Amino acid sequence: MSNPFQASTSEPGRGTIHVSLLLPNTARLTKASYQYPLKLVSPAPTKVFNHEDHQTIIHTVYLLTYGGGLVAGDAIDLDVILERTTRLVLLTQGSTKLFKAPNRDTLSKQRMSVSLAPGSALCYLPDPVQPFENSCFEQRQIYNLTVPTGDGQEWPSLCALDWVSNGRPANGENWSFFRYGSRNEVYLSVPEGTRRLVLRDNVLLDQNDSDVQLSNRMASLSVFGTLILRGPCFHTLGEFFMDEFKVLPRIGGRKWDSGSEDGDQEPEPREVRRALRQRQESTDGLLWSAASVRGSVVVKFGSPGLEGGRRWLRNMLVEEGTIAREFGESALLCLR
Repeated sequence: MSNPFQASTSEPGRGTIHVSLLLPNTARLTKASYQYPLKLVSPAPTKVFNHEDHQTIIHTVYLLTYGGGLVAGDAIDLDVILERTTRLVLLTQGSTKLFKAPNRDTLSKQRMSVSLAPGSALCYLPDPVQPFENSCFEQRQIYNLTVPTGDGQEWPSLCALDWVSNGRPANGENWSFFRYGSRNEVYLSVPEGTRRLVLRDNVLLDQNDSDVQLSNRMASLSVFGTLILRGPCFHTLGEFFMDEFKVLPRIGGRKWDSGSEDGDQEPEPREVRRALRQRQESTDGLLWSAASVRGSVVVKFGSPGLEGGRRWLRNMLVEEGTIAREFGESALLCLR
C-alpha cells in the first residue's frame, strides 16, 4: 500500500524567524519554524515607550535545544529576517551545553544568518556556551546589514554577545574540550545584492594547537566573551564602553579611589559609580578592552569566575541603560 502522505522536506536543526512589518505600521512575528534538535519559543510581544511616548513593539524569541544542549553530531541552521523598523530580542533560557563527543571528528555545529533591513534592530544576549569535557563544536554567526538608500532611513542596529565558559568546574572540567570555535561576521549589503565584509571576529580554542594545555593558555580565566555593538540604536552604548575603557587605571597610573587632588571637591555620581565598579572588577580579577573597528565597537572580556563576568556585564549595561530603555528589562535575562 502506498503512503498517502508526502515525504517531509524539512531538515533536522533547521529554523527560521521572520519579523515582518504589516499595515498600517505594525511589527509581527510572521514565522517561527524549527526542527529537532532546535526549538523556538516566542512569548507575547511587549511594548516599550521612549521619552517621546512613541510605542515600539518588541518581539522576543528564545533559542532552545531539546535536552538543554547539543549532542555530538547535532547541527543547527537558523535564519533570522528583520524587516525595516522591526526589533527582535534573541535569548536563551540557560547555558547551551555541549555534550561529550566520541572523538575529535564528530563535530557539533551551529550557524545563524541574520538579515537586518534599514531601521531594524537586533539584541542578541544569550547565556554562555558551556562545553563539556571532550566536546567538539564550531559555530558561525553572520550578520547582513542592509545599507539604507532612501531619505530618512536609519542604519540597522546590532548588539550581539558571544561568550563561552570553561565547562563544569564542579566535575573537575577546565577548558577540557577537544575543540571550540566561534566566528562572528558583519557584512554591509546593498539592494543590488553585493555585500562587503566590515568585521570578522574569530575565536578558536583547540587542545591540539600547542603542546601547552589549553587550561594553562587561558591564564586562569573561566569565561571569555565578545560583545559587538553597531548602529544608531547602540551608538551611545558603544561610546560608553569606549569612554570607560579610556579611563581604566593603567600600570603606574593613579587609581580612582585614591582620592581627589582637591579634597574639598565632591566627586560626580558617575565617578563614584566608576570607582565602585572598578573596585569590583579588581576583586573579581576581570579583564576587558574595547576598540572601534570600521563603525562597530568590539568589547572583549574575561574573568576567573563566570559570575564575575556576568556581574561586570550587567553593571555596565544597566548603568548605561540603552538595552532596558529600548528593548525592555527582559532583554537582560541572561545577566540576572
